[in-house]
Amino acid sequence: MTPAVPEVLLGGGGPNGAAMPEDREALIPGPWAHRSVSAAGTRFHVAEAGEGPLVLLLHGFPQFWWAWRHQLPVLARAGYRAVAVDLRGYGASDKPPRGYDLITLAGDTAGLIRALGEARATIVGHGVGGLVGWTAARYFPGAVRRLAVLSMPHPLRLRSAVLGRGTALAHLAGAQVPVLPERRLLADGAARVGGLLRAWSAPGWPDPETEQTFRDAFSVPGTAHCSLEYLRWLVRSQARPDGHRYMLRMSGALTQPVLHLHGGLDPLLPPAAARGSGRYARGPYRWEPVEGAGHFPHEERPERVAALLLDWLHEDGS
Repeated sequence: MTPAVPEVLLGGGGPNGAAMPEDREALIPGPWAHRSVSAAGTRFHVAEAGEGPLVLLLHGFPQFWWAWRHQLPVLARAGYRAVAVDLRGYGASDKPPRGYDLITLAGDTAGLIRALGEARATIVGHGVGGLVGWTAARYFPGAVRRLAVLSMPHPLRLRSAVLGRGTALAHLAGAQVPVLPERRLLADGAARVGGLLRAWSAPGWPDPETEQTFRDAFSVPGTAHCSLEYLRWLVRSQARPDGHRYMLRMSGALTQPVLHLHGGLDPLLPPAAARGSGRYARGPYRWEPVEGAGHFPHEERPERVAALLLDWLHEDGS
């Protein structure tokens, strides 16, 4: 029998840390504990399992913490404290009106590590969570022990890759107009969320129940708008001073060990779009294609991704 979610651990945007009713779509029970963590002036919902060195898991678009449901118990059994967070604007985390630039999001990540009682952590990020991971490792190097990135090039590599890739360019361009993209995402019970999951994955994923779970979570008020604000900053900042300063800062090389996983069949950002990211890593850099997977390798090939993560983590002697 699946355990109920303890009321005292519920995350969300209500007073005194209580979950708002709509947030419960994100509070899925399992072999983890749910709770709220305040960091960088924002309240974040996390799902946590295990004890040991901290591994912070950052999801991508259009998902939420539950995307790491396969890896959470595996990491916990292997002796790690695995924490999957709803990023700012997603799931049961706060949805403030601003703060969706990568520098602020990296600050959220560093603040979360401190709020979880640790000085440093391994970050594992998928998609936009990978962009946050790349950024946190550069802006807050003392807080990031190691970095694993799934399905996302380094930000400087992404810029050139998107310009030459119709699918990714269309996705970013389509998010730039006001209001309409939000309406499209939410129409017919967030049917477009399911369509994006299917379009960006290899054939056979997701199953109907998984798709419905992500659609339900995206229907939490504010999520659609906040998720698109990430994409709007990525494009609009290119012509602004803050974007120029960001790219200059990111041109420096990371010193942490980096594991780079990428689905061999990713139709949104094919492997060729991500190759070359190693030039921005001065420390050990390991590239691992995940054969048979699309844009969501941790979901489509969870056993393979877990094995690669554990092998890489064990290199650290932890």
